[in-house]
Amino acid sequence: MTYPIRPIDESEFPVYSQVLEEAFGWAPHPAMIERAKAETEFDRTLAAFDGDQMAGVTSVYSFTMTVPGGQLPVAGVTAVSVLPSHRRRGVLSALMRRQLSDIRERGEPVAALYASESLIYGRYGYGRASTSLPFRIDTRRSAFVRNAPQDPSLRIRVAKPAQVREELEKLFAAVVTRRPGRYERNAHHWTGILADEEADQAGRGPLRAILAEDDQGVRGYALFRIKSSWDENDIPAGTLMLGELEAADPAAYALLWRNVLDRDLVTRVETYGRPVDDPLIALLADQRQVRARWADELWVRVVEVDRALSARSYAAPVDVVIEVEDDVCPWNARRWRLTADLTGATCKPVDDEPDVTLPVAALGSAYLGDGMLGEQLQAGLLREHTAGVVHRLATAMSWSPRPWTGLVF
Repeated sequence: MTYPIRPIDESEFPVYSQVLEEAFGWAPHPAMIERAKAETEFDRTLAAFDGDQMAGVTSVYSFTMTVPGGQLPVAGVTAVSVLPSHRRRGVLSALMRRQLSDIRERGEPVAALYASESLIYGRYGYGRASTSLPFRIDTRRSAFVRNAPQDPSLRIRVAKPAQVREELEKLFAAVVTRRPGRYERNAHHWTGILADEEADQAGRGPLRAILAEDDQGVRGYALFRIKSSWDENDIPAGTLMLGELEAADPAAYALLWRNVLDRDLVTRVETYGRPVDDPLIALLADQRQVRARWADELWVRVVEVDRALSARSYAAPVDVVIEVEDDVCPWNARRWRLTADLTGATCKPVDDEPDVTLPVAALGSAYLGDGMLGEQLQAGLLREHTAGVVHRLATAMSWSPRPWTGLVF
């Protein structure tokens, strides 16, 4: 069957929401639904129809995202859902193909998403491009190394998050370009981050904020909730759940973490996810106290190979002919010469013999600087025609700091 696909309008949002609720098996609070509606870009929200019934949906947020060496317009794919009654009928495939075509027409060379199920999106050319590190720390064993940075001019200010929104926004805007995968936030994003109704608290307590500042202004902030608890002997055993911690410099960063870890009546700090190269790990005297687990985070899809590869920076010179396999976006399926050094890059179509043949998802996984091209070669998923070229390509596409997004969309 074929399913007509078109953008929805605002009047169809209730039906669109019902598809999401059925597909994800959730029942969001009405306030959360209204926030989602306010940030929906209806001209970028597609629905597939079975007759008059909305059978599947997907949407896009228009982002400016940090990539190695700069920023790029990126399509933030979200709300990918199909009714349980219409699974395995081609609804999802039709939606994803239409969406990628629309993204290309918009001039966005890259798409990115958070995957509710990691098995799905490789079929459409997405590759795992960043890793998140959720972890917990026993605060009683959280001493820093002796040479941790300090600045006597810094002080901590406790504040109501909503009352310092402007200061939080300004600080984040100053640091967003430092790490690939971060995206600029609009007013709707900040409204969601600072939302603090009962449904947002979910038994974890109100949202709290601390700011690290000096006489010139704010140099960092942390947002968190505290779930109070006592053990059977009435000994405090509270858990601090860290939402965000951002800082403009190492001293402010260290001071914020020290304040979070030294909070009275708290014995454990948990994070929803941090970068795999979070500087906190280096600050801790006993790094074994970071009890972490690995989690895939952002998945990236190269929509237009030439524009995407020429728009980012590279860590080392490389000159390679890449044969791209892409059965979803056929305009990518050809040979490309990538020539790059520390001053810039070009990517042009060629008919030369390839140095390497790879699926487009492999380029997506490496795009933000944290790909596993070498591992994929060893697994037999890439075909290297020129010895050593995958190592050179992987080195050139690597980046420090490692990519991380930090806010699900």
